[in-house]
Amino acid sequence: MAESTGRTTRSAADSLGLVGAATALIDAGGVVLGWTEAAERAVGYSAEEVVGRSAGRLLAGGASAAEPAAWANRALAREAWSGTVRIRRKDGTDAEMTLEASPLAGEGRTDWFVTLRDPAAALFWTPAEASVSSALLARSPIGLSIWDTDLRCIWLNTAAEHQDGLLRRQRLGRLMGDVLPGEAGRDTVAAMRQVLESGEPIIEREYTWQVPGEDEERVLSASYFRLDGADGKPIGVVNMATDIDKSRARQHLLILGQAGNRIGTTLDVVRTAQELADAAVPLLADYVTVDLAETVPLGEEPLQRLPSSGSGIPVFRRAGMASIHEGVPEALWQVGEAVFVPPSSPFAHVLFSGESHFQPVTDTSPGSWLDQDPDRARIVKETGMHSLIIVPLKARGTILGEAVFLRTDNPTSFSGDDLLLIEELVGRAALSLDNARRFTRERAASIALQRNLLPHNLSGGGAVELASRYLPADTHEGVGGDWFDAFPLPDARVGLVVGDVVGHGINAAALMGQLRTVMRTLADQDLPPEELLARLDRLVIQMTEQEETAEGFGAPVMSCTCAYAVYDPLTRRCTMASAGHPPPAVLYPDGRVAVPPVPPGAPIGLGTMSYERFTLELPENSVIALYTDGLIETRTADLDAGIARLSAALNLPGTPLEQLCSHVIDTMAPPGKRSALAGAGETAARAAEDDIALLLARTRVRTRD
Repeated sequence: MAESTGRTTRSAADSLGLVGAATALIDAGGVVLGWTEAAERAVGYSAEEVVGRSAGRLLAGGASAAEPAAWANRALAREAWSGTVRIRRKDGTDAEMTLEASPLAGEGRTDWFVTLRDPAAALFWTPAEASVSSALLARSPIGLSIWDTDLRCIWLNTAAEHQDGLLRRQRLGRLMGDVLPGEAGRDTVAAMRQVLESGEPIIEREYTWQVPGEDEERVLSASYFRLDGADGKPIGVVNMATDIDKSRARQHLLILGQAGNRIGTTLDVVRTAQELADAAVPLLADYVTVDLAETVPLGEEPLQRLPSSGSGIPVFRRAGMASIHEGVPEALWQVGEAVFVPPSSPFAHVLFSGESHFQPVTDTSPGSWLDQDPDRARIVKETGMHSLIIVPLKARGTILGEAVFLRTDNPTSFSGDDLLLIEELVGRAALSLDNARRFTRERAASIALQRNLLPHNLSGGGAVELASRYLPADTHEGVGGDWFDAFPLPDARVGLVVGDVVGHGINAAALMGQLRTVMRTLADQDLPPEELLARLDRLVIQMTEQEETAEGFGAPVMSCTCAYAVYDPLTRRCTMASAGHPPPAVLYPDGRVAVPPVPPGAPIGLGTMSYERFTLELPENSVIALYTDGLIETRTADLDAGIARLSAALNLPGTPLEQLCSHVIDTMAPPGKRSALAGAGETAARAAEDDIALLLARTRVRTRD
């Protein structure tokens, strides 16, 4: 046997990590005491054929009598060594292999732990090839393990052992399917075999692992790389795993992402509050309430006008709540009702201080604040509330209310980490609530402005009978700038107008008021419809230019569509002009509905100042319908389809005008909430995408005196 001059510092314990290599146990006399399956695969001899016999018969050319004595001397000196030998396989072929021998521990023992490997075939890989790289791999915080082509573990570092929670001996030498049973194991085996066959690595594949002695599963992220030998053939797979589920920050992000996506889907205050409660139950708590202060008005009567009760003062109004129990037995107040709290309670303290209240174990001892609130004390006892967190709903420097989190059935008390997570979730929800509050306030202001700017008492004089409706849009943008009007003209005539300002919100409502005033001023000059629209177009351009700021920036462009009609009861003629507006519809007394071909023209504010008139003669009791595009336009149908639906809705000859107006709205608008601005005979409105303005005029006929 030719011994190499280089020596390895591997101990017998380290060598045990080379499971999968050809290994044997040999005594001082060279007799084989132990033989592994890997050795049988490498040499061809079974354990029955080798154990108890001299190891020298495995060497090509035999062994000298002096060699066993030399082995025994090295064993007594505790020296590990390596060398190259020629092995005679069972099939008669010779192979040069590297032999590494380590003395076994024990006083006076001269047994050897021996490993063999074929340098050409690279039967196994060992990090002992280089001491520096070996130390780096062994001490890496990332779990590293090596699996042979049979997917049998032949090496792993300390991090991998800690991740699995298994002793090294329980992992080494075992197949992946045995180490990780079930569906996860089958998927992992399939992924590792794919890497062996294709050579393409798989990066960051997640799987779950149940650590012995732990209740919860861990989530690991594994990457697989193929190991190739000197001849380019695969010799194994490296598994590089990181424990991603142990990261508290990652768990919090997952919870925030899961719950946060469910909050703030609309600009409705009550719905947003309910979304917060629903998102937190049962993910974070067993019972959650969201109570809003006076800064977010929900009821018609302000809280400060409500009388105090024996157990508290009205400080909040319930906006949302959720419970793991059906019927929410924990609730003393329902959504929309005033919530009473004792002045010295933590609920009042959180509202006035702006600081969270954290009580891992609810204090029910005599002398606590619950003594002043017998109703809450009873609920706490009946439902088993044992852990409490109260967080203020604070956004942009304003405290909007508070969210209360309680645990009943869940025996685990809230922790400091739970408090941080809940505060983050409530902070996000508070921003959504504040956005909803601001939208509600602006929309209420827009509706109030519209109410004041629209005509309250329309009169058609002796020329026409009038009925009207206005329904504001239920969209994020707020109320638009649709309007209608009617005004008397000389010679018993009447002017009818419907318009639609571009945009939504207070600005659109204000522009509508300006345009309506200008329109009336021009109508007093008794201009024909086409000339009135041209004058209006020119005046709007001038108004926009005059409002240019000192910095040279132009004011928002005032633009609208408009339809103007003048009806003469003496001649029964109706003259119309349109500035980019939908055409009017006419219901004749015989039930026929027609849409006059009024030239559309360009919208007001573009500066064309060129419009055409259209005149038709109407029988008495004809109904002229002027409207905005919100009545006929939807996302799923074009204008022609909408006009056809309107014609069908109008086809009720002889119906009282107010009743007909309500019927048209009910037919054309999807059902929904009631409009605050509907006219006389108010009808059910809908969740509209755009404002709706409708003006109906039933013609009368007069004779010359």
